[in-house]
Amino acid sequence: MDKNLQVIIEKKIEKTVENLRKNNMEAYVVQNCTEAVKLVEGLLKEGETITCGGSATLAESGVMTLMKSGRYNFIDRSVAKSREETEELYRKSFFAETYLTSANAVTESGQLYNVDGNSNRVAAICYGPKSVIFVVGINKLVRDLDEAVKRVKTCAAPANCVRLGCETPCSKTGECISLKTGGDMPSGCASEGRVCCNYVVSSWQRVKNRFKVIIVKESLGF
Repeated sequence: MDKNLQVIIEKKIEKTVENLRKNNMEAYVVQNCTEAVKLVEGLLKEGETITCGGSATLAESGVMTLMKSGRYNFIDRSVAKSREETEELYRKSFFAETYLTSANAVTESGQLYNVDGNSNRVAAICYGPKSVIFVVGINKLVRDLDEAVKRVKTCAAPANCVRLGCETPCSKTGECISLKTGGDMPSGCASEGRVCCNYVVSSWQRVKNRFKVIIVKESLGF
Protein backbone atom coordinates (compact mmCIF):
# COMPACT_ATOMS: atom_id res chain seq x y z
CA MET A 1 0.00 0.00 0.00
CA ASP A 2 1.19 3.54 -0.76
CA LYS A 3 2.78 4.99 2.40
CA ASN A 4 0.88 8.27 2.06
CA LEU A 5 -2.46 6.47 1.85
CA GLN A 6 -1.40 4.34 4.79
CA VAL A 7 -1.01 7.47 6.92
CA ILE A 8 -4.56 8.56 6.11
CA ILE A 9 -5.96 5.11 6.90
CA GLU A 10 -4.11 5.03 10.21
CA LYS A 11 -5.62 8.38 11.19
CA LYS A 12 -9.09 7.10 10.31
CA ILE A 13 -8.55 3.99 12.42
CA GLU A 14 -7.25 6.03 15.37
CA LYS A 15 -10.29 8.31 15.29
CA THR A 16 -12.67 5.36 15.05
CA VAL A 17 -11.03 3.50 17.94
CA GLU A 18 -11.05 6.62 20.13
CA ASN A 19 -14.76 7.15 19.56
CA LEU A 20 -15.67 3.48 20.01
CA ARG A 21 -14.05 3.66 23.44
CA LYS A 22 -15.88 6.89 24.22
CA ASN A 23 -19.07 4.93 23.48
CA ASN A 24 -18.17 2.36 26.18
CA MET A 25 -16.98 -0.25 23.68
CA GLU A 26 -13.59 -1.92 23.79
CA ALA A 27 -11.64 -1.54 20.56
CA TYR A 28 -8.59 -3.34 19.23
CA VAL A 29 -6.50 -2.99 16.08
CA VAL A 30 -4.62 -5.90 14.52
CA GLN A 31 -2.48 -6.14 11.40
CA ASN A 32 -3.95 -9.27 9.86
CA CYS A 33 -6.27 -12.24 10.23
CA THR A 34 -3.71 -14.34 12.09
CA GLU A 35 -3.51 -11.69 14.80
CA ALA A 36 -7.31 -11.39 14.83
CA VAL A 37 -7.74 -15.11 15.53
CA LYS A 38 -5.15 -14.97 18.33
CA LEU A 39 -6.93 -12.00 19.88
CA VAL A 40 -10.34 -13.70 19.73
CA GLU A 41 -8.77 -16.79 21.27
CA GLY A 42 -7.54 -14.64 24.14
CA LEU A 43 -10.99 -13.14 24.66
CA LEU A 44 -12.69 -16.53 24.87
CA LYS A 45 -12.50 -19.12 27.65
CA GLU A 46 -12.30 -22.81 26.84
CA GLY A 47 -15.63 -24.52 27.36
CA GLU A 48 -17.73 -21.35 27.28
CA THR A 49 -20.89 -21.24 25.21
CA ILE A 50 -20.41 -19.26 22.02
CA THR A 51 -22.30 -18.70 18.80
CA CYS A 52 -22.31 -16.36 15.83
CA GLY A 53 -24.34 -14.60 13.19
CA GLY A 54 -23.99 -15.29 9.50
CA SER A 55 -20.69 -13.71 8.49
CA ALA A 56 -18.34 -13.98 5.53
CA THR A 57 -15.77 -12.12 7.64
CA LEU A 58 -15.65 -14.81 10.33
CA ALA A 59 -15.07 -17.46 7.66
CA GLU A 60 -12.45 -15.48 5.73
CA SER A 61 -10.50 -14.47 8.82
CA GLY A 62 -10.22 -17.96 10.29
CA VAL A 63 -12.29 -17.10 13.37
CA MET A 64 -14.96 -19.59 12.33
CA THR A 65 -12.35 -22.37 12.30
CA LEU A 66 -11.41 -21.41 15.87
CA MET A 67 -15.05 -21.50 16.91
CA LYS A 68 -15.42 -25.01 15.51
CA SER A 69 -12.18 -26.27 17.06
CA GLY A 70 -13.97 -28.22 19.79
CA ARG A 71 -12.56 -26.04 22.55
CA TYR A 72 -15.90 -24.29 23.05
CA ASN A 73 -19.56 -25.16 23.40
CA PHE A 74 -20.42 -23.82 19.96
CA ILE A 75 -24.09 -23.36 19.10
CA ASP A 76 -23.72 -24.10 15.39
CA ARG A 77 -26.79 -23.33 13.35
CA SER A 78 -25.21 -24.92 10.25
CA VAL A 79 -25.97 -28.38 11.69
CA ALA A 80 -29.73 -27.73 11.82
CA LYS A 81 -31.72 -30.08 9.61
CA SER A 82 -34.92 -28.05 9.47
CA ARG A 83 -36.18 -24.51 9.76
CA GLU A 84 -37.63 -25.40 13.16
CA GLU A 85 -34.21 -26.52 14.42
CA THR A 86 -32.63 -23.34 13.06
CA GLU A 87 -35.19 -21.20 14.88
CA GLU A 88 -34.53 -23.09 18.11
CA LEU A 89 -30.78 -22.47 17.79
CA TYR A 90 -31.47 -18.79 17.13
CA ARG A 91 -33.30 -18.62 20.47
CA LYS A 92 -30.55 -20.50 22.31
CA SER A 93 -28.08 -17.92 21.03
CA PHE A 94 -29.52 -15.34 23.44
CA PHE A 95 -28.12 -17.40 26.32
CA ALA A 96 -24.60 -17.68 24.89
CA GLU A 97 -21.77 -16.17 26.89
CA THR A 98 -20.18 -14.73 23.76
CA TYR A 99 -21.67 -13.84 20.38
CA LEU A 100 -19.34 -13.33 17.43
CA THR A 101 -20.20 -11.41 14.30
CA SER A 102 -18.99 -8.65 12.02
CA ALA A 103 -20.61 -5.29 11.37
CA ASN A 104 -22.03 -3.92 8.14
CA ALA A 105 -20.25 -0.64 8.85
CA VAL A 106 -18.39 1.21 11.61
CA THR A 107 -18.46 5.01 11.60
CA GLU A 108 -15.62 7.31 12.59
CA SER A 109 -17.84 8.60 15.40
CA GLY A 110 -17.83 5.13 16.97
CA GLN A 111 -21.20 3.77 15.87
CA LEU A 112 -21.89 0.26 14.61
CA TYR A 113 -24.44 -0.11 11.82
CA ASN A 114 -26.09 -3.47 11.16
CA VAL A 115 -28.92 -4.52 8.87
CA ASP A 116 -30.63 -7.91 9.02
CA GLY A 117 -33.24 -10.04 7.30
CA ASN A 118 -34.14 -12.74 9.85
CA SER A 119 -32.89 -10.32 12.49
CA ASN A 120 -31.55 -12.99 14.86
CA ARG A 121 -28.14 -11.34 14.53
CA VAL A 122 -29.18 -7.77 15.35
CA ALA A 123 -31.40 -9.06 18.15
CA ALA A 124 -28.47 -10.85 19.81
CA ILE A 125 -26.25 -7.82 19.29
CA CYS A 126 -28.76 -5.66 21.16
CA TYR A 127 -29.51 -8.03 24.03
CA GLY A 128 -28.80 -11.49 25.39
CA PRO A 129 -25.19 -12.71 25.17
CA LYS A 130 -22.91 -11.33 27.88
CA SER A 131 -20.24 -10.35 25.36
CA VAL A 132 -20.35 -9.49 21.65
CA ILE A 133 -17.16 -9.64 19.57
CA PHE A 134 -17.15 -7.84 16.22
CA VAL A 135 -14.42 -8.68 13.70
CA VAL A 136 -14.28 -5.89 11.13
CA GLY A 137 -12.09 -5.34 8.07
CA ILE A 138 -10.91 -1.82 7.22
CA ASN A 139 -13.20 -1.88 4.19
CA LYS A 140 -16.14 -1.43 6.57
CA LEU A 141 -14.90 1.79 8.16
CA VAL A 142 -16.98 4.77 6.97
CA ARG A 143 -17.19 8.47 7.72
CA ASP A 144 -20.78 8.61 8.99
CA LEU A 145 -24.20 6.95 8.97
CA ASP A 146 -24.99 8.24 5.49
CA GLU A 147 -21.95 6.40 4.15
CA ALA A 148 -22.91 3.35 6.23
CA VAL A 149 -26.39 3.27 4.68
CA LYS A 150 -24.96 3.65 1.18
CA ARG A 151 -22.40 0.92 1.84
CA VAL A 152 -25.13 -1.56 2.72
CA LYS A 153 -27.26 -0.63 -0.27
CA THR A 154 -24.41 -0.82 -2.78
CA CYS A 155 -22.22 -3.57 -1.35
CA ALA A 156 -23.25 -5.58 1.71
CA ALA A 157 -26.89 -6.29 0.81
CA PRO A 158 -26.36 -7.11 -2.88
CA ALA A 159 -23.38 -9.36 -2.14
CA ASN A 160 -25.22 -11.18 0.64
CA CYS A 161 -28.24 -11.71 -1.59
CA VAL A 162 -25.98 -13.33 -4.18
CA ARG A 163 -24.32 -15.45 -1.45
CA LEU A 164 -27.65 -16.60 -0.06
CA GLY A 165 -29.34 -17.05 -3.44
CA CYS A 166 -32.01 -14.46 -2.69
CA GLU A 167 -34.00 -13.34 -5.71
CA THR A 168 -33.93 -9.60 -5.10
CA PRO A 169 -33.46 -6.68 -7.50
CA CYS A 170 -30.11 -5.81 -5.91
CA SER A 171 -28.75 -9.30 -6.60
CA LYS A 172 -29.32 -8.57 -10.30
CA THR A 173 -28.29 -4.90 -10.51
CA GLY A 174 -25.73 -4.66 -7.71
CA GLU A 175 -27.55 -1.94 -5.79
CA CYS A 176 -30.79 -1.25 -3.93
CA ILE A 177 -33.69 0.04 -6.01
CA SER A 178 -34.22 2.82 -3.45
CA LEU A 179 -31.09 4.60 -4.70
CA LYS A 180 -32.93 5.48 -7.90
CA THR A 181 -36.03 6.76 -6.13
CA GLY A 182 -34.33 8.81 -3.43
CA GLY A 183 -35.57 6.55 -0.64
CA ASP A 184 -34.33 6.77 2.93
CA MET A 185 -32.55 4.18 5.11
CA PRO A 186 -35.34 1.55 5.31
CA SER A 187 -36.57 2.01 1.73
CA GLY A 188 -36.14 -0.95 -0.59
CA CYS A 189 -37.81 -3.76 -2.46
CA ALA A 190 -40.78 -5.91 -1.47
CA SER A 191 -39.11 -9.21 -2.38
CA GLU A 192 -39.66 -12.33 -0.28
CA GLY A 193 -35.89 -12.77 -0.07
CA ARG A 194 -35.16 -9.22 1.10
CA VAL A 195 -32.28 -9.18 3.61
CA CYS A 196 -32.81 -5.59 4.77
CA CYS A 197 -35.67 -5.76 7.27
CA ASN A 198 -34.38 -4.34 10.54
CA TYR A 199 -31.81 -1.58 10.98
CA VAL A 200 -29.77 -1.15 14.16
CA VAL A 201 -27.39 1.66 15.06
CA SER A 202 -25.34 0.92 18.18
CA SER A 203 -24.01 4.03 19.90
CA TRP A 204 -23.14 4.61 23.57
CA GLN A 205 -23.48 1.38 25.55
CA ARG A 206 -24.79 1.04 29.11
CA VAL A 207 -22.77 -2.12 29.73
CA LYS A 208 -19.14 -1.04 29.40
CA ASN A 209 -17.03 -3.23 27.10
CA ARG A 210 -19.84 -5.70 26.34
CA PHE A 211 -19.01 -4.81 22.74
CA LYS A 212 -15.47 -5.68 21.68
CA VAL A 213 -14.60 -4.38 18.22
CA ILE A 214 -11.56 -5.85 16.47
CA ILE A 215 -10.46 -3.81 13.47
CA VAL A 216 -8.34 -5.84 11.07
CA LYS A 217 -6.09 -3.96 8.66
CA GLU A 218 -7.28 -6.11 5.77
CA SER A 219 -10.37 -6.11 3.58
CA LEU A 220 -12.81 -8.74 4.86
CA GLY A 221 -16.37 -9.68 4.05
CA PHE A 222 -18.98 -7.58 2.31
